[in-house]
Amino acid sequence: MSLTVKVPTVGESINEVTVSQWTKKDGDYVELDEIICELESDKATFEVAAESAGVIHIKAKEGETLEIGGVLCEIDESQAKSEESSTEATVEEAKPTGEVLEMHVPAVGESINEVTISQWTKKEGDVVELDEVIAEIESDKATFDLTAEASGVLRIIASEGDTLEIGSLICKIEVAEGVVKSEATTPAPPSTSSGGSTSYAAGHASPAASKIMSEKGVSANSIQGTGKGGRITKEDALRAEKPAPPSANKQEASKTELAPPVIDQGVSRAQKREKMSSLRKTISKRLVSVKNETAMLTTFNEVNMKPIMDIRKKYKEAFKEKHEIGLGFMSFFTKACCMALQDWPAVNAMIDGEEIVYNDYCDVSIAVSTPKGLVVPVIRNAEELSFDQVEKEIIRLATKARDGKLSIEEMTGGTFTITNGGVFGSMLSTPIINAPQSAILGMHNIVERPMVENGEIVIRPIMYVALSYDHRIIDGRESVSFLVRVKQLLEDPTRLLLGV
Repeated sequence: MSLTVKVPTVGESINEVTVSQWTKKDGDYVELDEIICELESDKATFEVAAESAGVIHIKAKEGETLEIGGVLCEIDESQAKSEESSTEATVEEAKPTGEVLEMHVPAVGESINEVTISQWTKKEGDVVELDEVIAEIESDKATFDLTAEASGVLRIIASEGDTLEIGSLICKIEVAEGVVKSEATTPAPPSTSSGGSTSYAAGHASPAASKIMSEKGVSANSIQGTGKGGRITKEDALRAEKPAPPSANKQEASKTELAPPVIDQGVSRAQKREKMSSLRKTISKRLVSVKNETAMLTTFNEVNMKPIMDIRKKYKEAFKEKHEIGLGFMSFFTKACCMALQDWPAVNAMIDGEEIVYNDYCDVSIAVSTPKGLVVPVIRNAEELSFDQVEKEIIRLATKARDGKLSIEEMTGGTFTITNGGVFGSMLSTPIINAPQSAILGMHNIVERPMVENGEIVIRPIMYVALSYDHRIIDGRESVSFLVRVKQLLEDPTRLLLGV
């Protein structure tokens, strides 16, 4: 008896897919749920698993485009072996109850309507325990762990890369009692008449191993994987040696012909493709939206940082001893911006439909670079905080951002943003507004430059500052005056204490 495997439904708006790669050859023996091929759509890549055990007969070639429901292959079930996998044995020992629990996408925040399946940490048919992490899901603001709501056998409904609305069905669990987590050891597939087949995992590297191999310039073909099914592990990659350069004894080129240059050292021309995360895609959409939907302009000024640097040098030890935190530049800029925002409230306002919303408080967003992208946690009522409170709040939020532990509430509701490109060496930039806010201040690196003071040329540590603003709500007079006010407060920090 043969089972026909067809192109599955992979998304509401996807009508056709392309067979990008077969991981098994025609005539190979496959196990139930073993990956047999990869499909590509215009939005994502999907893996197709065998729906039964047996010998595979391929019907669609690599590169062929098929509609949803098109025939991929047939599996001859009459040649299926009787051996049971350890997973099945585990399920039998776990005493299935017959109950099937449906798991739906949980609500992860008030403003989040959909999430993307970033990664399944468990495979189809795996035995999972209650509260065990089975997948990672991404929203446009944060990443969350999805945990099993019961013990039993996992049945995956949504594939990696799928975008689902809150409440959508994501997987099912065949509930079982007495689940004991154990190492699953699936017997090796039997050899076939074509001379035997290797596991799909053989020669494939884990993500950590791939990164190490790329850095060392090592090919997967030169490494014998010791992981399950021959997969190349991180330890395999660490042990691998960089290939020796090719021999210099090459045949001499003809005197009448120019030979191409010979590159003896390990130079790679490999390319690497990575799928954009939900966070990165959302950042892209919002930045383009701001550029298209606002009348954004940028005004510049320069700040003599010597007064602030002198204060930090004089009081940094006493400040740290008393408050147990260092005195940085961000607290000075945050306090200066808060005072300037109160003098020029339009810079602290935002447009809502046909109305302008003015805020009598300053919720300052601080741009933080993380491995997954840029996030902007918010310092609430920054105008009421002292210097040490601002510094502590910045450290707390930046640490949570880099650890990926920021809550939705900590990233929403800001009225003005400060971004510091100077930490990366930026001399000058035009920062993009953080919608729906109307302005953003850009800080840059500090460089000693010649200045004229009292008719004399002196060397001073100078920082260029930039204010990008929405001209629909903020006029040139307000934007320039705001930046001049910030400059005055920073060049004479006593004003911050006296409020003048």
